[in-house]
Amino acid sequence: MVTSTERRAKARRVPRAESYADLRARGLGRRGIRRALEHGLLVRARRDVYLSGGESTAVQQAGRIGGRLDCISAMVERGVFVRCAGHLHIQVPANGGRLGSPDERRRPLASDGAVVVHWRDDGADAAAMLSDPVAGLAQAVRCQSPRDAVATIDSALFLGVVDECDLDAVFALLPDRYAVLRPLVDGRAESGPETLARLALRVLGRPVDVQVRISGVGRVDLVVDGWIVVECDSREFHTRWEAQVEDRRRDLALARCGYACVRVTARMLFDEPWRLVEAVRGLLECGALRQG
Repeated sequence: MVTSTERRAKARRVPRAESYADLRARGLGRRGIRRALEHGLLVRARRDVYLSGGESTAVQQAGRIGGRLDCISAMVERGVFVRCAGHLHIQVPANGGRLGSPDERRRPLASDGAVVVHWRDDGADAAAMLSDPVAGLAQAVRCQSPRDAVATIDSALFLGVVDECDLDAVFALLPDRYAVLRPLVDGRAESGPETLARLALRVLGRPVDVQVRISGVGRVDLVVDGWIVVECDSREFHTRWEAQVEDRRRDLALARCGYACVRVTARMLFDEPWRLVEAVRGLLECGALRQG
């Protein structure tokens, strides 16, 4: 299981490309470079562009194309939540040269739409294989639906890719129509599905609290109207039987404290968010009838 500390460390890491001169400057001779390539410790992405053999497929593809990961692809590489990763998004300077295939460096880039090229330069270090986090996040907002964009911003805040002070810069790079998303952002959300659940529940017009600590239970994802707990379960953390047993213990503890608990999976929130809304609405109506 990946911890929050490990997730934040991944979010801060920026893979870098090196030239032949860079490799020589750090002590690698011709024979050493050749052996590193043979053993997969180094990858020649394109002419005079070398990457560590341990870099992800996406980073290596960006190197072969002749750019760096940008937009939602850069966010995915940092571990930030993106609901639909879709095509590879690459940043290439406006004066960039001939682009190569992501899978074969000797072939030109096909015009089949499999790669989305953002022709711009955001000022990131020339050797960086990821776009500037602020500019990259702003571009990711433009390439997603509003709800998915808010979930990505929340995730970037939680992981420390950007901070609250950076949000002004992010929204300054966006057209004015995106300003309506700013009040919806909440960096306390620990997962994208949690953000999507919170946004879906807004239609009920009841307060939705985030990451609430309940005595005798611990921290829960969301609390609606002060008494309905919503837990967003993911396959990563809830597939083991031991984890499911612990979930049941927490549910019983919540019931003992007077809370109703609704559990929903990430897939449900992606495909059928209305099911969660209707379930919580039903509980609210039952609660109102009992009070009446």
